[in-house]
Amino acid sequence: MKILVTGATGYIGKRLIPLLLHEGHVVVCAVRDKLRVNTQYSEDEHIEIVEADFLTSNSLQNIPKDIDVAYYLIHSMSNTSKNFDSLEEQCAINFKTYIETTQVKQVIYLSGITNEEVLSKHLQSRKNVELALASNVYALTTFKAGIIVGSGSSSFEIIRDLVEKLPFMIAPKWLHTKTQPIAVRDILTFLLKAKNNTSLYNKSFDVFGPEILTYKDMLLQFAKIRKLKRYIVTVPVMTPRLSSYWLYFVTSTSFKLASSLVDSMGIQIIGKPSNINAILGVNPITYQEAVELAFEKIEQNSILSSWKDSIVSSGRLQKSLHKYINVPKYGCFTDYKESIVIDEHKTIQKIWSIGGKTGWYYGTFLWKLRGYIDKLFGGIGLRRGRTHAAELHAGDALDFWRVIYADKPKKRLLLYAEMKLPGEAWLEFKIENGILKQTATFRPRGLAGRLYWYCVLPFHVFIFKGLIANLVK
Repeated sequence: MKILVTGATGYIGKRLIPLLLHEGHVVVCAVRDKLRVNTQYSEDEHIEIVEADFLTSNSLQNIPKDIDVAYYLIHSMSNTSKNFDSLEEQCAINFKTYIETTQVKQVIYLSGITNEEVLSKHLQSRKNVELALASNVYALTTFKAGIIVGSGSSSFEIIRDLVEKLPFMIAPKWLHTKTQPIAVRDILTFLLKAKNNTSLYNKSFDVFGPEILTYKDMLLQFAKIRKLKRYIVTVPVMTPRLSSYWLYFVTSTSFKLASSLVDSMGIQIIGKPSNINAILGVNPITYQEAVELAFEKIEQNSILSSWKDSIVSSGRLQKSLHKYINVPKYGCFTDYKESIVIDEHKTIQKIWSIGGKTGWYYGTFLWKLRGYIDKLFGGIGLRRGRTHAAELHAGDALDFWRVIYADKPKKRLLLYAEMKLPGEAWLEFKIENGILKQTATFRPRGLAGRLYWYCVLPFHVFIFKGLIANLVK
């Protein structure tokens, strides 16, 4: 079959594509930016990459007509736009309008459980998208999932941050809200087995794990798995805004995502029973099993996707990566250094392993200090780390940077700063003719930007000098 995957660079999309390829299908990946697609896909004859922005209906013409099944995986949990719900609905309408002109027989939509009378703005938006996708031309299959637990998922990483950093927690009362978490492996199984299954046409199913847990239960179970003793006290007086700041400062989430999560965490997420498990032969695993499997993936360094790599996790980068790939020269300050490379292979390995747990090779404590300062001013800080220890792809998050371009054969890595800055910053590493060229570029915004550059200039002198020296060492 020829299968369309929207949201192909998202958390679920990145994990679904390899499974579809393994089954022998031809996969059409619809992305807003081709730069963000894994380079290995461009060499696979069973993958077709098309650029399509679902807010721009004309761009959907790039999607081929001979599609059998389409997965709709477009969400914007941490979108900074106040009217994100109307944008999500418009995406769904544009998608439906175009897909009805193709040969598609079934659309599979992954949503969230929306059974309560009062819903958060995000859950209500998911419900509205389901209504917008309904069609008389193709069959719609909707899976409404509980909280998804897996390596790199937002819920898993946030709980991990809280448990591993705080021996004692004074937490908001929404920790008593009930939910039914589900493992990401079970979500993928539902999605895979649903395609071309006529018994699921024009039907909606809640999918969830076998347990009803509170968020407090999830934190304590996580602590037990990690062999950590943790104490949690809930208080009734913590406002939603204060709760958002609590998550923001303790975890690696952005403030926008923290606010969205707090908005949704007050809503009970309990699924309606159905026969979907029996129809598809799926037996969802427990929360404990899901967490243990997630840590197996982390220990094997085989995390396929992370919520941190989503563009909407950025407070700054909201446009296509193409907009940032040409580093400006006019009106910019630069710190340029070069050095002879003794062992190109080893230097490339070092460059591709920079940041995260590896650190920055020189003055790492100063990079961490910059991260703490960024967090205090409402930025993302260093706590996102990186998804892979030794791999980088365009679009990946790397501490407070975003990977704009990463090409090992061409020996070039380009990063764009996502920290709070009075301007824009790029950091580039490039090897040409046996010379490593390291360039930090800053385009200031007004007087504040110029003052900022001169304030940090003394630190740049030895930080960047030490960095390039250790990269070629």
